[in-house]
Amino acid sequence: MQLRFVGSTSNQGGCPTIYETDRGTLVIQGMQVTDPATLAEARDILDGEAFVEVPKELFKFLG
Repeated sequence: MQLRFVGSTSNQGGCPTIYETDRGTLVIQGMQVTDPATLAEARDILDGEAFVEVPKELFKFLG
């Protein structure tokens, strides 16, 4: 998979960041949600999947 940087709202080079892939998908870099009560509200988390939290303003880069 090839990543193309789309944008970030981080001033320090970390997360949150958004990328496009050569497969027509998006990759979101953010803080992993680990709170058990929050994860209990999520639906159908499969092995190998993770939830990440990013601010809404990150999506301004998607045009």
